[in-house]
Amino acid sequence: MIATSPSVQRQTWDTLSFVSTLYLQPVLDLLLKDVPTLWHPEVRLGLQEALVNAAKHGNALDPAKCISVKYRSSAAQVWWVIADEGSGFSHPCSCDEAKDSNCASHPGECGRGLYILYKVFDEVNWYNGGRELHLGKLVRQPRRLPLIR
Repeated sequence: MIATSPSVQRQTWDTLSFVSTLYLQPVLDLLLKDVPTLWHPEVRLGLQEALVNAAKHGNALDPAKCISVKYRSSAAQVWWVIADEGSGFSHPCSCDEAKDSNCASHPGECGRGLYILYKVFDEVNWYNGGRELHLGKLVRQPRRLPLIR
């Protein structure tokens, strides 16, 4: 089982900040540096979805707004904290519904992107009114093999 994401204030995190853009290849390459190669395709898909959502839906592709990412890894897990400068959104509750890609309690908000996040990551939590997303992935001794190889 994945541990709760470590406190951002009490841990040493690497940080990255960039303007809202959909050109994410160099960012994704950097964010995957502590992820075992076996997991790269799946985690890349999930991180790309999260970053596209931050740039497109959060910051409305406004180049004056930035996206920041804090990331760290331990022996078995990797965490990412993605924050945008948008107005936030009403994220799904614990959203077993989003995991099924059919969220009746939040119509229009639980689409393909949220479905991907819940399938790829072991921990998905929103903070700061939906402007900050915490993602966690168990990459060593996982409960399952990657979905994408």
